[in-house]
Amino acid sequence: MKIAIVKLSALGDIIHSAFIVQFIKRQIPDAKIDWIIEEGFASILEHNPDIDTIKTVKLKSIKKSFFNIFKEIKKIKTYAKENYDIVIDLQGLTKSAITSKLLSSNVAGFDKDSTRESIAAKFYTKKIYIPYCENTIERYRVLAARALDIEMSKDSVMDKEPYLFYAPEDLESVSEFLVKDKKNIVFVVGSTWQSRIYPKEQLVTIANALEANILIPFGNQSEYEDAKFIEKNCKNVTVLPKISLNALKALISNVELLIGNDTGPSYIAWANNIPSITLFGPTPPTRIYETKINKVLKSPSHVDPYKLNKNDFSISEIKEEEIIKIAKELLHV
Repeated sequence: MKIAIVKLSALGDIIHSAFIVQFIKRQIPDAKIDWIIEEGFASILEHNPDIDTIKTVKLKSIKKSFFNIFKEIKKIKTYAKENYDIVIDLQGLTKSAITSKLLSSNVAGFDKDSTRESIAAKFYTKKIYIPYCENTIERYRVLAARALDIEMSKDSVMDKEPYLFYAPEDLESVSEFLVKDKKNIVFVVGSTWQSRIYPKEQLVTIANALEANILIPFGNQSEYEDAKFIEKNCKNVTVLPKISLNALKALISNVELLIGNDTGPSYIAWANNIPSITLFGPTPPTRIYETKINKVLKSPSHVDPYKLNKNDFSISEIKEEEIIKIAKELLHV
């Protein structure tokens, strides 16, 4: 059976959905699974033994030049020569739906009442209802299970195997920053909006309260400046040099705890069964399955999943003491 999964972006959403391939392979061992993804995110899926081929597109390039659309359509039609038995569109957007339809006539996706862009459902042959406000991981689980008519319970997902992989050289590139005489913790200090970022001053308080080796990766200049501020005000914090996404997977997979905002890198911990505390302000905490080792802290503000408020800065109201308490508990699990 040839299966194409379409999940183009963004990093956190790709991480949240990639667990499905291990369950597909368990129940359909001879399945050939290809993943269609935006080129810039492809490395998050690299080295996964359950994905046969990662096929990239550059649909974002169409914004720079409309004429790029013809190049991308031609590329997708080349991929369609694989003759997929089914395409599963986990994205639920118009661009992903069109991509899916170009790949195969048999496409499964969310129905018109289950996604922000209802027009996408017009391109599907199998339309599946799952409330848009439902837990993100639950939505991917149900869609994949129903599309392929396989068993994939919530309990089985909670008991998943780690599913983000890296090469030995990726671990070697960050191993010098990991210590053996203390617990290693990663702070993820950035996110897509300023209102989703926990204040650096409060992270200083948390870092100073934890007797651990705290490492801070960064992705842009703003994150670097916040990381350096924390490092300057703490004795146990190291700002890492710029590292690759594969190296980031290796790093997070070998620490004892991650504390971070609602953003892609934070979810590497959940994916690979590493203890974590994820902090939510203007976004819904239903982006993750909470487990015994993966905890969620949400500010007191109300969140409408259909209309997020970028001016909701309530994340700062999450008390440092609460984060410290949970962190210490997780470090002694």
